[in-house]
Amino acid sequence: MSRLEGACIFGQSGGPTSVINASAAGVIQEALKQDCITAVYGAAHGIKGILEENFFDMSKEDSYELDLLKTTPSSALGSVRYKLKNADEDETDYKRLLEVFKKYNIRYFFYNGGNDSMDTCNKVSKYMQKVGYECRVMGVPKTIDNDLWGTDHCPGYGSAAKYIATSTMEVYHDARVYDTGMITILEIMGRNAGWLTAASALASYKGNGPDLIYLPEVPFDLDKFIEDTTRIYKQNGKVIVAVSEGIKDKDGKYISEYGSDLAKTKDSFGHAQLGGLASTLANIVKEKTGAKVRGIEFSLLQRCAAHVASLTDVNEAYLAGQSAVKYAVEGKTDYMVAFERGEGPEYKCNIKLLNLSEVANTEKKVPLEWIKPDGTGLTQDFINYALPLIQGESKSPIEDGLPRFAKLKKVLAKK
Repeated sequence: MSRLEGACIFGQSGGPTSVINASAAGVIQEALKQDCITAVYGAAHGIKGILEENFFDMSKEDSYELDLLKTTPSSALGSVRYKLKNADEDETDYKRLLEVFKKYNIRYFFYNGGNDSMDTCNKVSKYMQKVGYECRVMGVPKTIDNDLWGTDHCPGYGSAAKYIATSTMEVYHDARVYDTGMITILEIMGRNAGWLTAASALASYKGNGPDLIYLPEVPFDLDKFIEDTTRIYKQNGKVIVAVSEGIKDKDGKYISEYGSDLAKTKDSFGHAQLGGLASTLANIVKEKTGAKVRGIEFSLLQRCAAHVASLTDVNEAYLAGQSAVKYAVEGKTDYMVAFERGEGPEYKCNIKLLNLSEVANTEKKVPLEWIKPDGTGLTQDFINYALPLIQGESKSPIEDGLPRFAKLKKVLAKK
């Protein structure tokens, strides 16, 4: 493949994670080293920033602040949920992207996100090929949901799993303070894939976890849930239940939609807006048992808790961004960077590439064989899979007892 000179642009999309900025650092710092990349731009709010010609000159940033991105949570450049229409239906956005790419001689496009973001990446890549504009497009994986197809795991998941397991262990101890009975229901993110809720099994592995764990991979039986919870409550006086926000009944209806209007609320990608499940189940259980019941929604803390980030996760997130640039400069395009776990007792992951068309909008769920036959917990196979991903401590520098996060200048690019 011939040498390609031109600018690169990087964007972040979808829900943030505690390590998405580590991938940003990987892309930006590696791109700044490449002599064939003439400028490095960071899009404000993902694809929308490119469409609106609103992006930053990353060469103007202090190297120290770029280093701090590795331990700074959320999306430093701003994220977005914006769905590109199919080009054969409406070329408006694509023509605008091409116009901006030509104006700034953008020849490298790196997009950091999950399923929907890989769909965006794929559409942009295919359009640029169709119109004959040479631009190397690479997807950089990111999602706490861990549901991208073809990769052993996704940057962002290890840190979220570590937070969930840690917080569950802490709740476990708090819920046993008093001599009175209590049922605690933990609501954990996960629409169709239960990887995050499964992470609560790591707390059970240490003896401080839920009695019952319910994932969306298995239809949720409300009557059985009440029966199981009541039985454990009568035996022990204490029950902790972990549930994915996306659990559904046998008819495919979200349990969080019971008695609500949530089914009518959709985001720009057509996904139902979930939430309130812990409260819904808490009310049902309280009515059936008369016990004291507390519903806890982990909510946004799952994806922004950089104070308990996994060092393994941070390092791999950085590597994903760095590798995307190296492969693109070598001539690769239309791929997503992915991880492949090596054989043997020692954990090791190698980088591989997946075709964007295969990854886009394809979900990877928790294997059914990793879920206990009664659907209320995880097997040792899951523990073996997840433990290596949460190893190591990653800490931000501390100032006045508080973390020091990156402070970007965000100097607007001009042409």
